[in-house]
Amino acid sequence: MRHGTRNVFSRGFREKGANNTTTYLRTFRVGDYVDIKVNASQQKGMPYLQYQGRTGIVWNVTPRAVGVEVNKTIGGRIARKRIHVRIEHVQHSRCREDFLARRAANDKAHHEAKLAGKKITTKRPVTGAPREGFALENVKAELLTPIPYDILREGMKY
Repeated sequence: MRHGTRNVFSRGFREKGANNTTTYLRTFRVGDYVDIKVNASQQKGMPYLQYQGRTGIVWNVTPRAVGVEVNKTIGGRIARKRIHVRIEHVQHSRCREDFLARRAANDKAHHEAKLAGKKITTKRPVTGAPREGFALENVKAELLTPIPYDILREGMKY
């Protein structure tokens, strides 16, 4: 089950030894986003290698573990897998921080605009729009033509 995980599951320089107490004091609630990051000092409740580094949503909380719902690619489809992982191997994800900050800023901007009697749009602009065209200067166009292939000149070898 742990084939090929010598470096993936090993702990880093000056990170070896017993776990901190904060590892056990973190509270996980149903609906939280968590990152699965295997801690090699605790072999119990260790997730399979394929879930290392994945982000999932907590769907169940037990005394020592959390149930995490993770997307897994199987063939050509994406399956939603539900696994239980000990709390030593999960940490709160920061994937929603930008979204929550943007939502708070947008709400504040809408509130201020409403007080001022204005309408604003908080949609993000599309960054993939095509750039403006331009012409190159001091460049001469050169026409390339292929050299005709002569079978007699090359010589046929049998």
